[in-house]
Formats: sequence, structure tokens, C-alpha cells
Amino acid sequence: MESRTSHLKEARYELVEIPEPMGPVTVTVDRRKVLDHAYSEDDFGSWYFQDSPFGGPVGHPLVLANDLLFLFYEKYDGNTAQGLHTHEHLTFHSPVRVGETVTIEGGYTQKYERRGQGYVVLEAEARGADGRLLVRHTGREIMRTVAGEITGQNRTAGDVRSRTVLGTVDTTVPALGRARLDAPARAALPRRTTVFTQDQMSVFSWAGRGYANVHTAPEKAAASGLDRTIVQAQQQTGFIIANLIDVFGKAFLTSGELDLRFVSPAFAGDELTAGGAVAGVTGDRLELEVWVDKADGTRTALGWASARVDNDPERPTRLV
Repeated sequence: MESRTSHLKEARYELVEIPEPMGPVTVTVDRRKVLDHAYSEDDFGSWYFQDSPFGGPVGHPLVLANDLLFLFYEKYDGNTAQGLHTHEHLTFHSPVRVGETVTIEGGYTQKYERRGQGYVVLEAEARGADGRLLVRHTGREIMRTVAGEITGQNRTAGDVRSRTVLGTVDTTVPALGRARLDAPARAALPRRTTVFTQDQMSVFSWAGRGYANVHTAPEKAAASGLDRTIVQAQQQTGFIIANLIDVFGKAFLTSGELDLRFVSPAFAGDELTAGGAVAGVTGDRLELEVWVDKADGTRTALGWASARVDNDPERPTRLV
């Protein structure tokens, strides 16, 4: 009998074609999917299970995180993937309604080599049942590498940076509770702390669908030279976004942008804190720097975020 992966390519840099379109695929954002995301991110906001400003419950902004990122599983065997995510760029345009079936389409658009590593770029977007744009994703990763050989190195070496994250806050000005256009420069963002367990990581990274990798399987991590499994970069992204919803409220779901670099690994059991600072204002948008730090001060992710400032301060309440 033919296995379910026998028709798929091995996830090797040499086999990537440019361009290489993928999809369309359909995904239903049902209550089970919302619950899985809420559990994996410890983000049980009221909008995702009760009413929201958009009429009825909506999915978390990043509930389609891996449907976008793992679109390449349509052509490649996910159990052969050994890449490391280095850069994530997301724009949010409309929330997805719970129960809605969305369409995802995209593909590989670039591949290149730097410092002996092969990089690939995957672009994808999700659209609602009525055709409206929900979210656009551009992800960059080092493909088919041995994680233990490059953890601790500069994983953004293959990225092009247009600006620098200062990564500092001004403790002499009041911290920012909610987005406003007169926010003082370098005002600190709210801080959110978590510890991702292996169970949460396994749910987030699709272990239940049969995928074993450095995020879900300790033996796979050990084979890559690691002593523990790595928190998936997209899981850190969702952690940051939960903090941004507290700052921007509903405006982030319709105008949010996030541009992140992943610079050092976070492991199962690490205490992680999301924070950031006000970077400036552009028109009606508040610009922020954002980051994630481990308890020892190691920064694992950093980048920029922005959204329109909405005069309506509504944001979800935490149910648990």
C-alpha cells in the first residue's frame, strides 16, 4: 500500500523550484482549531469563544499560523524538514469567523545561499469564504540544516535589514497601556510572561497529525545536536501578537503588521517574556519595537510592529 507521503518530495534545498506554487487548500477554522491554538499559546481571550466587535467569535489573529507556514507540506514530506525559521513578516486585514472555511495559496518565491546555508522564502495568503483577504505571510528559513550546528549563531545572516531594533525602553516615561498617537518615544509596552510546555509545543507544531521534528520529538532534537526541543518561531510570534492585541485592541486584526527576526533559540521549559517599546508614529499608525527575552536576558526574537490607532479601546478579556 502506498504511504501518505510517498508522492511527496524530501524537504531538501536542492529540490526547491523557483517559482513553486502551492495550493489552493481549504481549512475550516472550527472551535476545535481555536481551542488548540488557545491552549498552545495560553491565550483564552473572550473574542475567540464568545462575542467580538466583529459579530460573533473570531479566530486568533495567528490561528492560521502553521497552515500558512506549512503550506509546503502539500509538496514536501514534513517529517524530513530540518529547517530553522529566521524571519517572519505578517500583515492582518480581516478576522476569520469561527466556523468559516478559508482558502490558502502561495509558494516558494526565492532561494539563495549565504555563509554555507541554503535559504528559501515562502509567501502565502489566506482568504475568507467570501474572498476577503485575511492575512498575508512571508517566511524565510534556513532549509535542511542541523539545528545544533547553528543555534547560538546569528540566524539572521541571510536577511536584508532596513532598520535596527534599539531594544531599549525609557524608564523615565510612563509605560504604554493602550495605543495612542501621543505615546512618548521608547515608552515600554506591557510585558507578558509564559513557559511553553512540551504538550503545548506538540499541539502547536502538529504532532497530533503525525509530524515529528525538533519542536515535537526529543529524539529528533537530540539527533540535531540539541538537548531539548525548540519552541517553534511561529509559536513565539503568536505570543507577541497576544501582547499586541492588548495594546491595539481590535485594530490589530484589521491593520496589524509584524516583522520579526528570530535570533536565538527558545527551548521547552524556558521562561519567556514579550515586551517592547514605542518607536514612533506614521500617520494614524503607532510604530513599535517588539521582542522576546529568556529569563537569563537572552533575546530570542526581535522586530517591529504597527497598526492603526483606534479610538475604541475595546479588547478581549481573559477567560482563564
